[in-house]
Amino acid sequence: MKILVADKFEKSGLDGLRATGSEVFFEPDLTAESLGDRLAETGAEVLIVRSTKVARPAIEAGHTLALIVRAGAGVNTIDLAAASERGVFVANCPGKNSSAVAELAMGLVLALDRRIPDNVAALRRGEWNKKEFSKARGLKGRTLGIVGFGAIGREVAHRAAGFGLEVLAWSRSLTDEAAQEASVERARSLLDIAGKSDIISVHLAAAKETKGLLGRDFFAAIRPGTIFVNTSRAEVVDEAALLEAIETKGLRVGLDVFSGEPASGNAPFDHPLARHPMVVGTHHIGASTEQAQEAIAGETVRIIREYKETGKAPNVVNLSERPPATHMLVVRHRDRVGVLAHVLGALRSAGISVQRMENVIFDGAQAACARIELDHEPRPETLDEISRGNEDVYSLAVTALA
Repeated sequence: MKILVADKFEKSGLDGLRATGSEVFFEPDLTAESLGDRLAETGAEVLIVRSTKVARPAIEAGHTLALIVRAGAGVNTIDLAAASERGVFVANCPGKNSSAVAELAMGLVLALDRRIPDNVAALRRGEWNKKEFSKARGLKGRTLGIVGFGAIGREVAHRAAGFGLEVLAWSRSLTDEAAQEASVERARSLLDIAGKSDIISVHLAAAKETKGLLGRDFFAAIRPGTIFVNTSRAEVVDEAALLEAIETKGLRVGLDVFSGEPASGNAPFDHPLARHPMVVGTHHIGASTEQAQEAIAGETVRIIREYKETGKAPNVVNLSERPPATHMLVVRHRDRVGVLAHVLGALRSAGISVQRMENVIFDGAQAACARIELDHEPRPETLDEISRGNEDVYSLAVTALA
């Protein structure tokens, strides 16, 4: 199997990939524009990326491409629609960078409360201003609102407890029971978070449902002087509304993500939020610790090893949760050459599409059972053709799917 690694990747991960017996092309300087040509030239079946954008032209150029692994959690840099259209699996490594992102989020909270960057800058200018920089509220007893309570949000809550913060959490899927188990209070809405929190930390995935989710209504409800931190994705925040809230409500803001970030690791960058004196910014480095990258490399190797050995990839994000099948055909048959070809040929002749299929073999490899999900119910004559047309078919059964 040929693997193209189109981003920086840990040596332990490269060694693990080669240990699977695969041919590995390590080309960390590839760009979105050059990626398609290299996929075609290498004949790679697997592509590994971190920040390199994988657009439709690259996916379509990779004629042998079968699996894309995002060595990280978010997959917003990959054209999922194009991958799905060509039957290319897209997998990620969820939860492996949770601790790293949570650490940065708490670091930004502390930096904002104690004005650490401003302290450092003043000292480097040769200024001593203890009178000004002694002003800080402190964290103990204040309320931290967490927007998005997945793996990273939970890690933030765990760390917040150590600082004596009260935690209020919101996500669409968070239940009262889950909140109680995590020792947090469940917010009833985003506006509930905005109105009750002294500090807000955002941990939302980038998706259609979350784009601009934190908009003008949210910032209108936010308390004056609130500390606002976003280490997730820039797209989830209405940046114009955030900038306005900084000016009108004196928000103190920590951002690891910005719209229009450079595609390369080293480039000029100008953004109104990045240069604002009330904003402490970092360079989208939330997952960039050695611990996190080693964990992600290990998970990437695991995904590819399992795919190579079984044909199934863990953590795939672009499979249909429920195929549009209406009926299940169960065929019990001898484990002989041509039986399934006969069944599928009859379905094809009847104009019936197979949505999903599984064929399991019984002990001794004499018999098998095929479970075939279909887009509509087969007619009696089709079932008769399957049953009578091959002596190795034992029995058939059709059930409607709920």
